Order: sequence, then structure tokens, then C-alpha cells
Amino acid sequence: MAGKVFFSVSMSLDGFIAPESHAVGVRAMEGFTAPDEQDDPDVRRWMAQWMELQQWVFPLRFFRENLKLGEGGEEGRENDVVRETFERTGASVMGKRMFDLGERAWPEEAPFHTPVFVVTHAGRDPWERPGGTTFHFVDDGIEHAVDQAREAAGDRDVRIAGGGATILEYLNAGLVDEFSITLSPVLFGAGTRLFDGVDASRVALEQVRSEPSSRVTHLTYAVRPR
Repeated sequence: MAGKVFFSVSMSLDGFIAPESHAVGVRAMEGFTAPDEQDDPDVRRWMAQWMELQQWVFPLRFFRENLKLGEGGEEGRENDVVRETFERTGASVMGKRMFDLGERAWPEEAPFHTPVFVVTHAGRDPWERPGGTTFHFVDDGIEHAVDQAREAAGDRDVRIAGGGATILEYLNAGLVDEFSITLSPVLFGAGTRLFDGVDASRVALEQVRSEPSSRVTHLTYAVRPR
């Protein structure tokens, strides 16, 4: 039996999954390899906000091991959440903008270790990376991308990895079965809103789980047609 299609994101308390300005985000990612970009105050502010949003995950053992950041790290329920999300994922789907950012920032051994299907308007040969990640570029629509991901995932789940516009497109198309939000106690005031433009007339939610911790709250919802 085919698995679920889901997404899992960190979100600020006021509803944003990324700081303001995609262009600054691109420069911030470039800053990982171009030190002069890190002197830009807009880039520093963007990175500080993004790090604050994601602060809960950086100390975790599984996260550190998966990104080859060194040994050690925290264990416990939050570490299990990250590991379970990784282990349930048999393939991922992402938009071209997220791929462009990641191509600048991911290490040579990209952190997916599964097939990744990139929704794009321009065809490109598959891009194979060390560690089991191969990016496939799909130029004939979101449905074809998720169908290919389902086939590749087998009985495991398909994760819509992002970014926000791609997640929203899948949600509005009725192609998402479940999603998880890690609610982080930060305020952005502006940025990329997760549900900006959601078709609320078509999407109904059923809360599956709520798990608070000392840092964040993990919320999981099943998606139902309205």
C-alpha cells in the first residue's frame, strides 16, 4: 500500500516559515561559501531569524549525524521526531526555488538520502549526489512529480519538502494527507506565511497529535476534503 504525502516545517508563532525576502535568503545561502556576503546587514538579519526559528533542531544527535556535523548531541523525544520524519520518508518533492537555495548550501552529501523530485519548468538530467540522493527534474506538473515520488517511495511516505509556495500548491490541490508544524516561540512580523492563499473552502483539518517540549510545540494534522 502506498504511503502518505505529508509536509513537516518549523513555523514562527505569527505564522511564518521563512524570514522576509527570498532574495536576501539566496544571498544568505551564498554566504556559506562567500564570506563577504556575511558582512551584509540584511543577510546577517535574515540568518539570525532563520537560526532562531530552527534553533530547536541544531543540538539534536540525529540532525548532527545526518548532516555530518560531528558526534554527540541531544537525544530524547525531539531527536526521535526528527529521526522518525527522516525514516518515514521514501522520496521528497520540492520546488525549484528551494532547490536553487539548497544547491548553494547543502553539503556534497545532500541530507535527503532518497530520490528528490524537483518541480520545475525546465528539464534537466538527473543529478546524483553521494549518499543516495538523486535529484530528478519534473517539468510536467505537480501531480506527475508526486506520482513519480510515490512510485520511488514504495510503501514509505512522500514528503513535500518545500518551499512554502510548493507546499501550498499541493495542499490546495488536495494532494496532502497529513502535515506537522513545529511551532517555535519567535515572531518575524513579515516573511513567508505558510497558509497565505490557502483554499479554506476545500481543506479541513483533524488534529492528530500535540507534543509540547521546553523549546517548541509539535503539532500534527490529518487533511480532509471539506
